[in-house]
Amino acid sequence: MHSSPSETFPDLRLIGIDFSSAPTRRKPITVAHGRRRGQVLLLERLEELPELAGFEALLQRPGPWLAGCDFPFGLPRELVLALGWPQRWDALIDHYAGLTRAQIRDEFAAFCAARPAGAKFAHRACDGPAGASPSMKWVNPPVAYMLHAGAPRLLAAGVHLPGLHEGDPQRVALEAYPGLLARELIGRRSYKSDDRAKQDEARLIARKDLVEGLEQGRSRLGLRLKLSHAQRDALVADAAGDRLDAVLCLLQAGWAAGQEGHGLPATLDPIEGWIVSA
Repeated sequence: MHSSPSETFPDLRLIGIDFSSAPTRRKPITVAHGRRRGQVLLLERLEELPELAGFEALLQRPGPWLAGCDFPFGLPRELVLALGWPQRWDALIDHYAGLTRAQIRDEFAAFCAARPAGAKFAHRACDGPAGASPSMKWVNPPVAYMLHAGAPRLLAAGVHLPGLHEGDPQRVALEAYPGLLARELIGRRSYKSDDRAKQDEARLIARKDLVEGLEQGRSRLGLRLKLSHAQRDALVADAAGDRLDAVLCLLQAGWAAGQEGHGLPATLDPIEGWIVSA
């Protein structure tokens, strides 16, 4: 009988990470910290990391903690086989880290060019259930570059990545995707934009509705988000949605903390990985 992470570590800290592959002071990596108490997830604080060095330092903080990270951890098996890249996750990530962004773009563009219209990209098994962009996509959004910046740092930090890489069992990272939880609560409505011209009333109302849904625990994750008035205002006021995305990742980590085996499927592909709660 396996226990859930929260049973193994009763004082487990939870972390949600809205990641950027090139963070700045204006667009930092945004981190939500919290704890789970039964079916309630308490948001403790938000943190901003304007440099990748801050993300590296975060990963070295002693556990026990469980993080949900908004970037892909793996590549489609079909792509890896076609390119003849290593088929063990750690060796694959080492190889990938050794490429420049330009080399990644050229390799992936050549792969896509040889494929029929409508099926240009290879997909991971989790993309469909999660409604996620393929992890090989290098524009709109450039998740291939997020993988390039994020996954090698997870490997270097020695954190445990269930199903992919054995590491420190007190520091565990899972791949999260805020869009999966957001769509469940507000459908396809847009709630954020980095473009100031698009930061409109409709998106503001969508953020309010999304926060209300999280506080009422209306998602299938079965968790209620507990916020202070100031925290609620901060989530709604952030028109770029970074704080809210970090909190959505936090809730996915909180759900995983209550599941046997972090709620990951037994059939998880050890090259591709899986988006938690998909």
